[in-house]
Amino acid sequence: MTREQQAQQPIRVLVVEDDPVAADAHVLYVGRVPGFVAVGKAHTGAEARRVLDRTPVDLLLLDLHLPDVHGLQFARALRAGGHHADVIAVTSARDLAVVREGVSLGVVQYVLKPFTFATLRDRLVRYAEFHAAVGEASGQDEVDRALAALRAPTPAALPKGLSGPTLERVTGALRDAPEGLTAAGLAEEVGISRITARRYLEHLVEAGRADRSPLYGQVGRPELVYRWVRGASAGR
Repeated sequence: MTREQQAQQPIRVLVVEDDPVAADAHVLYVGRVPGFVAVGKAHTGAEARRVLDRTPVDLLLLDLHLPDVHGLQFARALRAGGHHADVIAVTSARDLAVVREGVSLGVVQYVLKPFTFATLRDRLVRYAEFHAAVGEASGQDEVDRALAALRAPTPAALPKGLSGPTLERVTGALRDAPEGLTAAGLAEEVGISRITARRYLEHLVEAGRADRSPLYGQVGRPELVYRWVRGASAGR
């Protein structure tokens, strides 16, 4: 398969989550991100292993606390068995020792529960950049850039009056609007006031993650249209 053909193939994701409701939600989330497809779901390590033995998988969205095995033990067994799928670990634990152990087992990202669609989408987009860059890497610089795609910048403190959850919703709405949004359009989309919407949009502009331009062709003062900057991080 050529690089061009590989680039056109969706990244195949197996969702491994013991909670059926959460598993269904994660499958839905994966399907909403362009370039990804959920090829199945499993509720235990044993079930996941059976899926992997018969279905090609590029990426595991892996809950670390499964009823029959710890996620990292499962990942270790996969490596020993010749499975090379990357892993995005899903966990409620905030144990840095677990994070360090996961690095050696192909865990490329961590998502802390509970998380929103916007959070998972950000991780998947970063992984897609990494996946594409690794496939094309021909030297150290390319490898370094590929690894950098996985690293989220350190979140900066939000200005007073702005909240992280609302910023995630604003960011998601803007990224999903290729033609851009006005403050009024964003306010209607997210369910906040126009003034509040403008504050969040201006924050994204100042952070370099959005740009703005006048919308001409209307009577009176031109309204501003805000657009997501392609390749920008969704972090704060």
